[in-house]
Amino acid sequence: MNYRHAFHAGNFADVVKLVAEVAVILHLRRKDTPFCAIDTHAGAGLYDLQGPEAMRTGEAAQGIGRLSELAGRTDIPPSLAVFLDCVKREENGFYPGSSRIAARLLRPQDRLVAIDLQPEQARALRAALSDFANARALEDDGYARLLALLPPRERRGVVMIDPPYEAADEFMRAVDVLAEAHRRFATGIYLLWYPIKSRADADAFCGEVAARGVSPLLRIEIDVGHAPEGMKERLPAAGVLVVNPPYGFAEEMQRAAAFLSPRLGRTPDSGASITLVPPPS
Repeated sequence: MNYRHAFHAGNFADVVKLVAEVAVILHLRRKDTPFCAIDTHAGAGLYDLQGPEAMRTGEAAQGIGRLSELAGRTDIPPSLAVFLDCVKREENGFYPGSSRIAARLLRPQDRLVAIDLQPEQARALRAALSDFANARALEDDGYARLLALLPPRERRGVVMIDPPYEAADEFMRAVDVLAEAHRRFATGIYLLWYPIKSRADADAFCGEVAARGVSPLLRIEIDVGHAPEGMKERLPAAGVLVVNPPYGFAEEMQRAAAFLSPRLGRTPDSGASITLVPPPS
């Protein structure tokens, strides 16, 4: 499949992934000790939702575009509130990627390493993170650099893995790298994004991670349903596999799902299914 951040920034899957990221970082901030955030496939870091890529797909309108009425509400969970605040703080229709959101949430003692292999994306990433002193952008293979960075000197942290899944072997490479990363940094929190085109393939993917001894695990999956007749079909479902989910994380995401599910369906009057389940044994 072809997955570039600029085409899909702000879509239903991106929203769920970023709310999960925020929930993890808020958990890490509860302790004064520093943590490290690593983003292996960070993309450009900041996206123009009025630009040609985003306008070509129109996916943001069906994702973040449906959440504007939630901004400022006091009854939404902290992870969702902070995510929406990060989006609101951008100007001129721009939307933050995972690395820029992480950079905003760092404290002086924390740090971020954001990586992208494509030179053009890496240049944009450096610009997107230039205002944050403790954030570093690298042009490199995210998988290889991740393993070189582990374990981080802080011995606390979160790793965000959001591959494009363009290569035929990318699913297995993601599994291999996650297993090795977990071996090197077993206490780290990992967020691995994956597309769902086949339920059986998604189960096999998550099951392979579990078979490598990576645990505990939690799957967060969102399904917006297939496109109605006359609407162009796009990816209907996606998931985030969470390794070492923090205490209270599942409950926080369930609370967020209660607000997101009714608003992220394929059409405005259809809801999305957001589930949190353990992978198959």
